[in-house]
Amino acid sequence: GGGAFLIPYFIFLFGGGLPVFFLEVALGQFTSEGGITCWGKLCPIFTGIGYASIVIVSLLNIYYIVILAWGLYYLFQCFQPELPWAKCKQPWNTDHCIEDTYRKNKTIWLAANASNFTSPVTEFWEHNVLGITSGIEEMGPVKWDLALCLLLVWVICFFCIWKGVKSTGKVVYITATFPFVMLIVLLIRGVTLPGASEGIKFYLYPDLNRLKDPEVWIDAGTQIFFSYAICLGAMTSLGSYNKYKYNCYRDCL
Repeated sequence: GGGAFLIPYFIFLFGGGLPVFFLEVALGQFTSEGGITCWGKLCPIFTGIGYASIVIVSLLNIYYIVILAWGLYYLFQCFQPELPWAKCKQPWNTDHCIEDTYRKNKTIWLAANASNFTSPVTEFWEHNVLGITSGIEEMGPVKWDLALCLLLVWVICFFCIWKGVKSTGKVVYITATFPFVMLIVLLIRGVTLPGASEGIKFYLYPDLNRLKDPEVWIDAGTQIFFSYAICLGAMTSLGSYNKYKYNCYRDCL
């Protein structure tokens, strides 16, 4: 629905995201404890909330670390003279692979059988990166290149947090600023592409009928909880390093 997504997003942000974010930071600052032990000081019967948060964040770490490994794998592939997903001449490409340049030149010929062809980008992702098999019963071999990327990501994460807030505070200078720099670069690149005006128009003229779809509200709420890392115990642990009378309300805003 274009910019209509921002309506439920800001409702969840000010109605739940920021208040819970402030609550967790204040809880850690008040008790000077982590995500589990803080509940023991506040109300021992609620200690299970802390353990549940640890279970959730552990599962999320296993999930998201794989996505980081994929990103690192793509980063390494970008250092080749020619991007491996640019042409249909790689070992993993099939007979149905059609390059985008050829597809554009043969639009009329492909229109009748467009569903029979795939792009080199899709085949690189499905056949080389993921190594998708015919079914769950066929596990396939271990992708050692991806496994090494996964190991490297775990090692990087370890050294980012192994000294607690001392090392994490230094890393945040990069992780908090670099994404915004890249977003600005992508914004400049996006608005200079052909057809960018159509995308801007789609964003500025939202489809308010999409607000009737519950999935839009679910996605907005999910985005708030994930982006602010609330209900995971992380903010409570970070807040525990603040002084007792520190103005955490200002930081949360």
